[in-house]
Amino acid sequence: MQQIVKLQPAQAYQAPRFTVYQHRQIDKIEQLDKLPEHLRFEMKVVANVFPFRVNNFVIEELIDWRNVPNDPVFQLTFPQRGMLDDESYQQMVQLLERPHTAEDVIALATQIRLKLNPHPAGQMDKNVPFYEGKRLDGIQHKYKETVLFFPSQGQYCHSYCTFCFRWAQFVGKATRFNNNDETLLHNYLAEHKEVTDLLITGGDPMVMRTSKLRKYLEALKEPRFDHIKTIRIGTKSLTFWPFRYVTDPDAKELLALLKELVNAGKHVSIMAHINHIQELRTDITKEAIRLIRQTGAQIRTQAPLLNNINVDSQMWSEMWKAQTQLGMIPYYMFIERDTGAKRYFELPLYKTWEIFRDAYKNVSGVCRTVRGPSMSAGPGKVEISGVAQIHGEKVFVLRFIQARNPDWVQQPFFAKYDEKATWLNDLKPAFGEQKFFWEDEYNAM
Repeated sequence: MQQIVKLQPAQAYQAPRFTVYQHRQIDKIEQLDKLPEHLRFEMKVVANVFPFRVNNFVIEELIDWRNVPNDPVFQLTFPQRGMLDDESYQQMVQLLERPHTAEDVIALATQIRLKLNPHPAGQMDKNVPFYEGKRLDGIQHKYKETVLFFPSQGQYCHSYCTFCFRWAQFVGKATRFNNNDETLLHNYLAEHKEVTDLLITGGDPMVMRTSKLRKYLEALKEPRFDHIKTIRIGTKSLTFWPFRYVTDPDAKELLALLKELVNAGKHVSIMAHINHIQELRTDITKEAIRLIRQTGAQIRTQAPLLNNINVDSQMWSEMWKAQTQLGMIPYYMFIERDTGAKRYFELPLYKTWEIFRDAYKNVSGVCRTVRGPSMSAGPGKVEISGVAQIHGEKVFVLRFIQARNPDWVQQPFFAKYDEKATWLNDLKPAFGEQKFFWEDEYNAM
């Protein structure tokens, strides 16, 4: 049972000074001193390849250091040996154990990263639109009604998640995807009347000062943007730095901006990434949730299913119930994308369905707003609807929740059952079919 906590007024909270540690400061994290030396060394090796950033709130309030290294938030924020394949890991170890320069490390890290599919599902080609003959870097328009915008000032986070499918945003300018031209964004939206939803994403847009966020969003109150019905903001700040909404210097201005947009008739949705119920235990996060809801904005929650972090179906059902009690809307359970440290976090597709089903059946209807398990693959969001026996053949039952072609949405299709499959690309059509119904059209896009 989720404990009911009596919240204090916002002004009663005292925020700690924001302190962040990146891979060069990993030795300054005192809590790590109690870990075995080989674990600390492994983390340093992996942190040269994958982005590492963690703040003092996560370290001091969310991680249970008595349970490290198995603590889910520790696994969520600190690099782990299994995130790299053996060959790549040994290459980095051998380099670090001989005389080397920072440039040597960067060169090897870049070589390893390029093998890890840094931009999955067509993010850098099929998703990027053109305007007046120019490619719009920092904007994605994969689905007809939804535009994603990557503000340059928001392409980092209060802390980095080890599983993040956008890890390439954080490892250097060569792989970063962003834009700081609000006029270009507004012109594109004004011209595309089919767009109803704008998603501000990252990184994490909530690392931005409100004045920066306002320049992208305030204009959407104008009549020329009446077709933009929904503004979504993807963020991890609700649990990784909830002071953003309570005690940060411009917290009141941020809440006021959300309220202005709601009052202008926009549906404002904070897309909160919450990976484990442990993230919901602090009073300051509950206060941040309360203040956001007071603006009229809604909070939707989403997270991938991750090996080593959240494979417990009971935890998922308890988390969805806790989120609903706090006034949030469970939205998605995703499947870990085919990028980065996928090898450490992935699960067989049949297992993702079993965990989702076991969690789903233990919640009431008000929690069953959640969808999944869903793969955000190249052709669209593909849900594993179940496993079935049809005409003597065991199959995965699949459907598009969202798709590049809207006509594909809700059309069921079937794949051969494969216990080793972890992603859409691993699946083969069932019943002797040579292709899935959408393949030819998708390949031609």
